[in-house]
Amino acid sequence: MQILVLNSGSSSIKFQLFFMPEAKVICSGMVERIGLENAKISFKTEQNEREEVGTINTHKEGLQLVAKYLMDEEQGVIKSASEIKVVGHRVVHGGSTFAKTVEVNQEVKQKIKKLSALAPLHNPANLEGILVAEEIFTTAKQVAVFDTAFHQTIPIEAYKYAIPNKFLKENNIRLYGFHGTSHKYVSEKAVKYLGKENSNIITIHLGNGCSMTAVKNGKSIDHTLGFAPMNGLIMGTRSGDIDPAVIFYMVNTLGYSLDEVNALLQKESGMLGLTGYSDLRDIESEAEKGNTDCSLALTMNAYRIKKFIGSYAAVMNGLDAIVFTAGIGENSNVIRGLVCENQEFLGIQLDKGKNNIRSKEIRDISAPSSKVKILVIPTDEELEIAKQSFELLNS
Repeated sequence: MQILVLNSGSSSIKFQLFFMPEAKVICSGMVERIGLENAKISFKTEQNEREEVGTINTHKEGLQLVAKYLMDEEQGVIKSASEIKVVGHRVVHGGSTFAKTVEVNQEVKQKIKKLSALAPLHNPANLEGILVAEEIFTTAKQVAVFDTAFHQTIPIEAYKYAIPNKFLKENNIRLYGFHGTSHKYVSEKAVKYLGKENSNIITIHLGNGCSMTAVKNGKSIDHTLGFAPMNGLIMGTRSGDIDPAVIFYMVNTLGYSLDEVNALLQKESGMLGLTGYSDLRDIESEAEKGNTDCSLALTMNAYRIKKFIGSYAAVMNGLDAIVFTAGIGENSNVIRGLVCENQEFLGIQLDKGKNNIRSKEIRDISAPSSKVKILVIPTDEELEIAKQSFELLNS
């Protein structure tokens, strides 16, 4: 069957059309800068590649454009919307309600909407993708794959916060974890590569949003993001871990409103706040030119990752491999080098030559003497969504 996978972000839509179960990619593309100037759609098949720059005001317009490209008489890959049997959607926050992939119905949509307060940058766009897909692909089954689902195996001592018990029992305030689709995909690849089912692996997802997962014997047992996708590592525009007292100080002493602090920590902090740039490529380039703010930000970024490597190695009582993935993890030899520097005590030793090689394949960049494998594994969230959607409807 043909499964269309949609990954709706706050201002973008990634899409891939798969023929399953063969996992053959029929086409792929992305709608970028929705609602902004110079919005763009790219569309790629085996035979053609094209892109168009113009005005795309809403996610609905973006998805309608995706459908138009899919059914284009000359360069399209389907003749009608009815050829799409399943549309698989990435949904960031499933709370404690969704521990696995589900077929979308009215109740599921209502719960996704209710959880939008916990992931305001993501869930509204995810839900919009579902609603618009229902209008366009009227005969297709809609399936939701949750970023939080992989982390439902995290034990209570790791997910419970040290606040009064009623907040967990009555309000479900706890660590949920995110980027689960990516962490699941690359950890399974790592287990297969290592040939070791009972393994201790740390997966490091580094993009504009960043997170790490301790994966013991294939199960997520701890994770850097918590109640919402905001804490943990330093991210593109998000601060990551911060002393809560800072928030009270900003409100009570500096006169900021809670909304202003929320916007500052989510959209104006992280690497952007430290350097003025949110794109790591710009930061690395400026650091090479002698920009001390950018050099310090790179050091801080790697330092935070190192702290979690150490804590997760302790929690798992051992470490077989660390895995770098996502845009920065796969492409930045600078960040990988800084993270793996001075980690001999943990048995982590990097081969600098291998680290400088780029590839779209799984690669081992550890030195021959390294006791811990250092792997770079390209993530494929869209393929994982397609696989889970297919398995749900054919089990």
